[in-house]
Amino acid sequence: MINKGRRSTKSLPLATRLFFSHLVVMIVGVFTLVIISKLSSPRFFVLHLQQLEKRGYRLFNVRTELVDGFEGAWRRSTIWSVIVGGTAAGGLSFWVSRRIMQGLTEMEKVTQEFATGRLNARLPMSDIPELNRLGTSFNRMAASLEGVETRRRELIGDMTHELRTPLTVVRGYLEELADGSIEPSPEIYLRLVRETKRLERLVNDLQELSKAEAGYLPINIQPVNIRPLLESLVTKFADQLLEDGPVLQLESPPQLPFVLADIDRTEQVLVNLIGNAVRYTNQGKITIRAWVDGSKLWIAVIDTGMGIAPGDLPHIFERFWRADKSRDRHSGGTGIGLTISRRLVELQGGYMEVESELGQGSTFRFCLPLSSNSAQS
Repeated sequence: MINKGRRSTKSLPLATRLFFSHLVVMIVGVFTLVIISKLSSPRFFVLHLQQLEKRGYRLFNVRTELVDGFEGAWRRSTIWSVIVGGTAAGGLSFWVSRRIMQGLTEMEKVTQEFATGRLNARLPMSDIPELNRLGTSFNRMAASLEGVETRRRELIGDMTHELRTPLTVVRGYLEELADGSIEPSPEIYLRLVRETKRLERLVNDLQELSKAEAGYLPINIQPVNIRPLLESLVTKFADQLLEDGPVLQLESPPQLPFVLADIDRTEQVLVNLIGNAVRYTNQGKITIRAWVDGSKLWIAVIDTGMGIAPGDLPHIFERFWRADKSRDRHSGGTGIGLTISRRLVELQGGYMEVESELGQGSTFRFCLPLSSNSAQS
């Protein structure tokens, strides 16, 4: 029987339970007031009469009538007080319960809409601080999930668009080879190999970008000296430059402080930035510059290449975006190298910036936090 009573209580709506809980508190308070008043009021009234008799008032003959009249007046006033107070308390309890339930009902409605796929649904702000904090937390979670879903859809759309071009080229050549429209030749096979390599590179970059954006990319943060890496990259890319091409140089203090970074991921970022500078700089120079500013070590790749238009700069780190829409996709990479690079820098506790002027060159720079034992450098 007790368990059934508990189950029936738990099955009641929250508004009903709130209403009854307020009423129970009110009833307990009223009964306490009535009982204490019933026990103490006549006694205090008699003591007051005795004090009046000591002052010379003759009340002995009418004391009984006075006490009876007081008790009658007390009963009537108590009944009216209970009626009026109970009505006011019941109305107030109903209003408070309804006000709380209104916020919870709105939350339930919005969460149901969110569950059905309407990811832009948000909870309104509430006058109740606890519900307001809950709504704020839900809205932050909803915004985060909406961003994840938006990025997922964008990634699928971008990936479909990027995969379509090489697949179309490969299919076209294979169909022409199959029906005899073109003769097999080493040049045709080399084109097919280039397209398949591009597909492989694109898939690998997409996998790495997906891991980086989700935070699953392994990052081994430790104190490292960046100076040897910069020197080796200058030597590596200098061998790839033509004699009439740009000059690659390093501007850095002989000794750099240690930074907290993943040396392999930092190299990946620098290879991408320097590779882009080499690809789009025909003449002039490419400078790799490193300097310390406060608690950060900054590394910049500065070129005198074609530059980026001001209207294109806000999109430079977007996936599959290229400033030069007519650029050959075979030489333009997969279009997500800068996106991956910026995310890798962020995973190491830094951030990346870009400055550029069309026809004058570009500057890509990023910072890494200094290590506490940087004095060892």
